[in-house]
Amino acid sequence: MSTSIISAKNLKKFYQVGETQVNALDGLDVDIQKGAYIALMGPSGSGKSTLMNVLGCLDTPTFGEYVLNGKDVSSLSDDELAEIRNKEIGFVFQTFNLLPRYTALENVALPMIYAGVPYAERILRSEAVLRKVGLGDRMDHRPNELSGGQRQRVAVARALVMNPSIILADEPTGNLDSVTSDGIMQLFSEINKDGNTVIVVTHEEDIAAHAERIIRLKDGRIA
Repeated sequence: MSTSIISAKNLKKFYQVGETQVNALDGLDVDIQKGAYIALMGPSGSGKSTLMNVLGCLDTPTFGEYVLNGKDVSSLSDDELAEIRNKEIGFVFQTFNLLPRYTALENVALPMIYAGVPYAERILRSEAVLRKVGLGDRMDHRPNELSGGQRQRVAVARALVMNPSIILADEPTGNLDSVTSDGIMQLFSEINKDGNTVIVVTHEEDIAAHAERIIRLKDGRIA
């Protein structure tokens, strides 16, 4: 029985830019085990954003096979991809992506509204994950009443609330100072110890050093 949560073979992604064909992914193979903690690195144009979009089911490859948690997702429709995303993947972004008029609790509950989770369960689960990320006393605060680090913790709680197979974080410390960044990376380590697969996309070596394994990309392939 496979212990891979991600298995991708010969991934290719082509874009047409005017007359030019850009090979963002050029026959890439990657295998990630359940419970791994991975950093994805590479210079601008290396394909790491494209790979993250494919792994996160935000985009499909032009060619190749992508099996996520035992399901081939390489040729699903947009609606099917959206369903997989909501169930399997928790996203954390550099810019937090919180709704300004919503409290921390309401922001965290959002993915469960889309999934049709009943109100009482939404509240219980949101409170539990906010306590887990150290924000038990900030549930009723809106984003403008929170520090950058606290906002990112709300975003991490929102990513966790659906019990996803994978936490996918894109430059999660890009807008934070070094002390706050360290706290967020410690949080990812704790989440990983609890059994979640964590993939962090970063261009910073000190952030990547928190991961167990670094995958470096160059010209659409693993370097």
